[in-house]
Amino acid sequence: MARTQQDYDDIPGTFVFDAERSRQGFGINMFCMSLMKDENRKAFKANEAEYLKKFRLTPEQTEAVLKRDYNRMLELGGNIYFTAKLGATDGHSFQHLAAVMTGASQQDYAAMMLGGGRSVEGNRSRSGKPVKAKSASTSKPKLKLKPRLKSKSKSKSKSKSQSKSSAKRK
Repeated sequence: MARTQQDYDDIPGTFVFDAERSRQGFGINMFCMSLMKDENRKAFKANEAEYLKKFRLTPEQTEAVLKRDYNRMLELGGNIYFTAKLGATDGHSFQHLAAVMTGASQQDYAAMMLGGGRSVEGNRSRSGKPVKAKSASTSKPKLKLKPRLKSKSKSKSKSKSQSKSSAKRK
């Protein structure tokens, strides 16, 4: 089944983890979560392709995992925090994975992040179209909450307990 196109699919280099991607990537994310246990990491490293058969991965997901193509894993429904467990199993830091995913060296990636991240210029949409802001009429109304009033019973019980402790001290 083809993915339903969303407005935010137009952001370069970004795969938004929405409900559809969550459903699509359930197997890949459960595989990655399984790597939290030492015995599963050992079994995976002993025979990666065989271990992956325990999970309902598509052929594309299996290929992405075996090739360690993290961007493709995200596109196919992987969650960055789950797929990072695969990187950790391979002995890589999150910074290393992010650098690989951006096509930069780890040093260049770190310098970019310390410098404030990548520029938004040229990274807002593939088409160059400005993102439409939702009008005020379509936005959800904000709830106005009434301030809670202290109940009289609480204040009475508090003053009684205070007077008892005061009497004991005297």
